[in-house]
Amino acid sequence: MARRAVQRRLTWLRARLLENRPESSRVHRLVFDVPDWPGHLPGQHLVVRLTAEDGYTAMRSYSVASPPETPELHLLVERLEGGEVSPYLVDELTGDDEIELRGPIGGYFVWSSAADRLGTEQARRPVQLVAGGSGVAPFVAMLDHHRQVDGATRVRLLYSARTEDDVLARDVLGPETTVTLTRQSPAGWAGESGRVDADMLRRCTFGPEEDPRIFVCGATAFAEAVSSTLLDLGHPPSSIRIERYGSSEEPP
Repeated sequence: MARRAVQRRLTWLRARLLENRPESSRVHRLVFDVPDWPGHLPGQHLVVRLTAEDGYTAMRSYSVASPPETPELHLLVERLEGGEVSPYLVDELTGDDEIELRGPIGGYFVWSSAADRLGTEQARRPVQLVAGGSGVAPFVAMLDHHRQVDGATRVRLLYSARTEDDVLARDVLGPETTVTLTRQSPAGWAGESGRVDADMLRRCTFGPEEDPRIFVCGATAFAEAVSSTLLDLGHPPSSIRIERYGSSEEPP
């Protein structure tokens, strides 16, 4: 399945909405039935295409937020004011509505706990995930997959969100997850507070001496700041993989 998910020729598929529910005040979880979906790897993404009555089309990419073991496809879609696609998906799409999508796409930003069980030297390296905002979506798929296959790889997630209300996929986040809130921390908050910086990365992630495989996902400013700091801390560039979106969004 892994080879087919990465290399197969992509075609547009019909996806039927099963559920549209809020994950936070700005993000909805969309659950689709895609009968012809060929399977995917944790960390891959897909493209959604919307077509207007006059033939105009708009396309956007979204990470798959569900593991390969789940038959339905889950997306975490943040509603962006003035956007062409996300307001429709979040506000207008209702039960049994259909959209077009194409995927899975990408073989670079993936991690399969099942593949780690083959016992290679690579598999003995821990995995460090660093997410900003809705950039946690591919890591939700990775963590859920890791639990479903009872993976043995050591894994951690450092997750930056604006407020407690903005924390997504709470049903998947577990003891390997450290959440930091950058805007407002409620009374009694047991997690971290403030933006991800060098001190937080030292305390809450695997250090260079453990040679982790590192995945960073978030808005461009966040992803570039985190990856630069990881390099300053001594992690080699070959160990860091980045998935970024947008260009001017303020980092969480």
